[in-house]
Amino acid sequence: MPLISPTIELAREEGREEGREEGREEGREEGREEGEQRGKQQLITRQLKRRLGEIEASLLAQVQTLDIEQLELLGEALLDFSTVADLEQWLSNE
Repeated sequence: MPLISPTIELAREEGREEGREEGREEGREEGREEGEQRGKQQLITRQLKRRLGEIEASLLAQVQTLDIEQLELLGEALLDFSTVADLEQWLSNE
């Protein structure tokens, strides 16, 4: 087995470390995004329940599938809701 020069070995190790750091940063970013989405889902769910009262689990499950942008749009739209039918209509258009 041929010996690997110290320069090549050092470059490999630096590359591995750089890859690990990039992976950690990507993981942190994904975690932040997931946390933001989960927080918005919880807030919108509370607002919907307060505004409309009891909401079927199937409708709440649909809300949980919305991405951040859709949740923000729903957060604005729910201010105009007066019935659960308004929520159903909004969800059917998404």
